[in-house]
Amino acid sequence: MTSKDPDGAACLLGAAQIAALPEKRHVHQFNANAVRNTRSIGDLLGLSDVGVHLVRVEPGRETTEHHFHGQDEEFLYVLSGQGEATIGDESFRVGPGDFMAFPKNSPAHSMRVPDDATEDLVYLMGGTRSPIDICTYPRLKRRMYRVDGMKEFAALDDFKKV
Repeated sequence: MTSKDPDGAACLLGAAQIAALPEKRHVHQFNANAVRNTRSIGDLLGLSDVGVHLVRVEPGRETTEHHFHGQDEEFLYVLSGQGEATIGDESFRVGPGDFMAFPKNSPAHSMRVPDDATEDLVYLMGGTRSPIDICTYPRLKRRMYRVDGMKEFAALDDFKKV
């Protein structure tokens, strides 16, 4: 099932098409245990300013390194499985139907799937793709800059306030 806009671009991916897409294994650049199996469904329909991804994370894995964005906004909607979300310094059990939204400069956040979970955590993840973003990893004391797709990072201790 595919629908197209007046210019002929696809606007709809059917459930069977999404299920048939291969997953891409994504290992976080600063956390080897943060492994996401991802289907980037928004890209297939031409979204460029917003990323939309169907993500599966196995038991014992994390979703990312604890972080927050200065310019990008993110959201997650849990479809199946159980996870433990850490937002700021608090942890919460999350499961199907739970929604998380992280505006610019929100508290740092991350999620993990407990080692003893009986199923994978599956969620819909999306967010803006600002041309310039500053992502802070407070536990690592690191800040990463992304400018037009190019990334650089530095230790927070190297920054001086003026």
